[in-house]
Amino acid sequence: MTSPFISATEATTRFKSGELSPVELLDAVIARADEAESQINAFTEEHREDAYRAARESERRFREGTQRPLEGIPLALKDEQPVRGLLQQDGSLLCKGEVAEFDHPVVERVRAAGAVIHARTTTPEFCAAAVTHSKIWGVTRNPHNLEISPGGSSGGSGAALAAGTTVLATGSDIAGSIRMPSAFCGTVGYKPPYARVPGIAPFNSDSYCADGPMGRTVADVAALQNVLVGQWPGDPASLRENPVLAPVAENLAGTRIALSLNLGAFNPDPAIVANTLAFADALRAAGAIVDEVLLPWTPEQITNILMAHFNAIMGASVDLLVDGDPDRLSQLMPYTRAFAERTASAKLSYLEGLIAEHEFYLPLGQIFEQYDALVCPTLANTGFAADDPCTDTEHMLDAMMTTPFNIAGRVPVLSVPSGRAPNGVPTGVQIVARPYDDETVFRIGAAVEAELSLWTSQDWWPAR
Repeated sequence: MTSPFISATEATTRFKSGELSPVELLDAVIARADEAESQINAFTEEHREDAYRAARESERRFREGTQRPLEGIPLALKDEQPVRGLLQQDGSLLCKGEVAEFDHPVVERVRAAGAVIHARTTTPEFCAAAVTHSKIWGVTRNPHNLEISPGGSSGGSGAALAAGTTVLATGSDIAGSIRMPSAFCGTVGYKPPYARVPGIAPFNSDSYCADGPMGRTVADVAALQNVLVGQWPGDPASLRENPVLAPVAENLAGTRIALSLNLGAFNPDPAIVANTLAFADALRAAGAIVDEVLLPWTPEQITNILMAHFNAIMGASVDLLVDGDPDRLSQLMPYTRAFAERTASAKLSYLEGLIAEHEFYLPLGQIFEQYDALVCPTLANTGFAADDPCTDTEHMLDAMMTTPFNIAGRVPVLSVPSGRAPNGVPTGVQIVARPYDDETVFRIGAAVEAELSLWTSQDWWPAR
């Protein structure tokens, strides 16, 4: 039987040759979901009948030679992205039973590209935590270690990819919500620069926020990203001109890469430091020049900027939903209440935060004057407990080495695995490039993927 861990790239090649059919691949993914889903709880809903209908249509298209870019590839959608006619509950009792009235542009595009949408994936309530559990959907677990969370907020997408219950997935990222699950689950995730992928109000106007692709290889993530990009009439910020990503493993001779182990503001676990150094050695083996650099960022600086921003956007959106009603407030998850309370105590105004964001970027911009990219850990810890209440926002932020690159929201960031921690949970590294230089992060990612040969090996993935 076909492995459910097959890459989208290989599956497409085999579809074209006739060695594999989209229906056979969907059979393998669904069989795997029947084995694993009761343990990991990554799906909010499955749409098997519709998926088989789409897979049969993909078979016909391959026979006729009319296939589309993602034809026949099983894909799971992050539940946050609305699908017209389906529930849109955001993991919250406050939204229980609500139905979406339109499709998110991400949904439109993956469907038009021929992907077989078979499931939607769990998130924390309002995507407001670094773990994935809620009163509506329960606890989602990491397939590599069931006691550990897959991370948040695209935790269901990361867990499904790691478990082999989908081939591609979508995510969104406002503080690391694609990259955290990618790191903890040993997968590949991409936070595109602001406006590459169209979004919906209000977050399409938020330079911190990006919808983006998740997968198990660099090439798969690039293929999905190519489908997601482009101007959309509902998003005036969406960019018309976008690169076509076609990453191949090649020598990195002449590529200058800056290495930071702590970004100046974090205290990564020794296992993460060791894996990041090994990753840097792999870059050197691939031909790159890698130099360690220092950044002057501080924890207080990052927190103050984040809270000013989130108070004006995410905190305000929660206030709007609660509308001063104590009963509605009591229905929120404790981590949502804690997050809203923390943002309300922001030390900077929104205007002061904007000024601070500019000052924050300057040392990173100076690094990019000398280097093509920066690499650093994705996270500082080796996992949160699956049921961690996540009400200690300081504890959460201390681990999130992702947030600086939401503050600098126009930089592209690719998170790839770097190794494994003693608890069995994967660790990750972020590859960051100059604003809107998407090609460079994928070129580096493809080279180090081939050099390390970690996550492209079948034994990387959990057996359960």
